[in-house]
Amino acid sequence: MSVIETMIDIPAEHEQNVCGQFDAYLKKMERVLHVTMIARDGAIKLIGPEKTVSQARHVFNNLIELSKRGNTITEQNVDYALSLSFTENDDQILEIDKDIICRTITGKPVKPKTLGQKSYVDAIRKKMIVFGIGPAGTGKTYLAMAMAIQAFKNGEVGRIILTRPAIEAGEKLGFLPGDLQSKIDPYLRPLYDALYQIMGAESYQHNAEKGLIEVAPLAYMRGRTLDNAYIILDEAQNTTPAQMKMFLTRIGFGSKVIITGDQTQKDLPAGAASGLDTALRVLKKIDDIGFCYLTNSDVVRHPLVQKIVQAYDDYEKKTAPKDRQAPKGAPRVRRARLHS
Repeated sequence: MSVIETMIDIPAEHEQNVCGQFDAYLKKMERVLHVTMIARDGAIKLIGPEKTVSQARHVFNNLIELSKRGNTITEQNVDYALSLSFTENDDQILEIDKDIICRTITGKPVKPKTLGQKSYVDAIRKKMIVFGIGPAGTGKTYLAMAMAIQAFKNGEVGRIILTRPAIEAGEKLGFLPGDLQSKIDPYLRPLYDALYQIMGAESYQHNAEKGLIEVAPLAYMRGRTLDNAYIILDEAQNTTPAQMKMFLTRIGFGSKVIITGDQTQKDLPAGAASGLDTALRVLKKIDDIGFCYLTNSDVVRHPLVQKIVQAYDDYEKKTAPKDRQAPKGAPRVRRARLHS
């Protein structure tokens, strides 16, 4: 196999962003693609087999373009660009970057960062009800919140309703002090965090006082009809089948519903059925409902989170008894592997 050399020019203002601190991103590309990359005088020299040099050039040019668009290049960007370079979707990273949902209170754009997240956002736009299923760190709740807030600002819905089941994550918290709101706030904190980051605390408080934004436990949904609202059910794996049915039958005219959950992180009592698992089996043939399965390759937190998710996934596949495996007819979740 012949070895070739080629040069890529890097604008000086983007060099640090694209190469990483102490050329960390270049070293990662060298390891994954088996090429030699030498940074010198505003350019990168690539040395290696023709196929992998072409692959590295493509990855590097994509990262330069992302940097030119104002993105701070992270290790997650590099990992994902590398993983896409082994597929026919290597140009998609630039298409994904164009889809700006909204901006945070500090002006930072909120947008999908992976093909899985892009499919999730597109499904939310097209379908009345969408299930977003995937491991921690895949942006299920955050992207749903961004879509809800943008729809609210655009006048597409009259209010936002955020809910999740109030169930302890493996701990018995006992009697918490304070009034009812103080008791339930700890369970709903992740929703508040996303609201504050995207909308701002002051704007949230203003709209909450007017009843236009509501954050409440799932039990508060019983007996209501939710018209003209953007409704997000978070941590749906911790619902019972009865709770999930109750929630889904609250939906009124002009509403949009996003249901997020991680099937691997249930906090229900041992042996209890999950409302999320049941709903995925019962509703899978209804065309107006979207089902998006995010995988460990869609994790956008620290890269170590992606490795942790994959390690647990592999471990559970090896140790799970046959009688605990997914019931016949249940949707199978495919795990995409990141090349590294």
